[in-house]
Amino acid sequence: MHLIRLKKLWQLFLGVFLIHVGLFNSSAFADGSFIDKVYHPYVQPHEREIELRWNIQQDSANDDDARLRDNAQSYRLAYGQSINERWFSEVYLVGKNNRQQDFKVSAVELEALWQLTEQGEYQQDWGMLFEVEHEWDNNVSEVSSALLIEQQWQKWVATINLYLIYEWGNSINDEFETALAAQGKYRYSRHLEPAIELYSSDNSKGIGPVLLGDFKLGNRQRIRWEAGVILGLDDKTAEQTYKFIVEYEF
Repeated sequence: MHLIRLKKLWQLFLGVFLIHVGLFNSSAFADGSFIDKVYHPYVQPHEREIELRWNIQQDSANDDDARLRDNAQSYRLAYGQSINERWFSEVYLVGKNNRQQDFKVSAVELEALWQLTEQGEYQQDWGMLFEVEHEWDNNVSEVSSALLIEQQWQKWVATINLYLIYEWGNSINDEFETALAAQGKYRYSRHLEPAIELYSSDNSKGIGPVLLGDFKLGNRQRIRWEAGVILGLDDKTAEQTYKFIVEYEF
């Protein structure tokens, strides 16, 4: 039974991935890796959180692009809280460093998640994500929206994020872009959920294993964590991207 559900989950991911590539392969995503996080379409009332993300890219190829990617690191530090039972807002400071420069804060991002349906109300749960980001170094801005879709089959969970992005600035062409992030996980226990994630944009295509979990600290406090490695599927993507996320909810 578990093998049948895993096969269905993989077929769903593969179908969405092929549709994305077939329809939107001509788009050009913003500079930098799209590999980051898969969002779930849920809001918890009265929730507040502090979130830290850390991504490390490693690439052993000898071309100039690969040398620039190798050991490039990005960080996101955020504070967020629910506005009501349907809306959750968050503000991020974005930092980065690579072989050519020391760490510095490079951008600020505002984010809002809108839960469209009650969990379990329909066969799929639906939500929307809205983001506004401005990068100081290159004077580049972007706005994006994503449709968040999640479906559960007993202990199996599939989540898909479909993005539409508009980017503008002095150093780039004003343009629309698209991207896809997807996750399939098995709810083994609250403390450990093995998953596989897929990312696809014009300059980032990758897939790899991720582990997730959370620990209750009491009185509405908990720590959620994710750790994984995403393997690049083309020459534009780093061979390995290591991702770490820690959220403190209170």
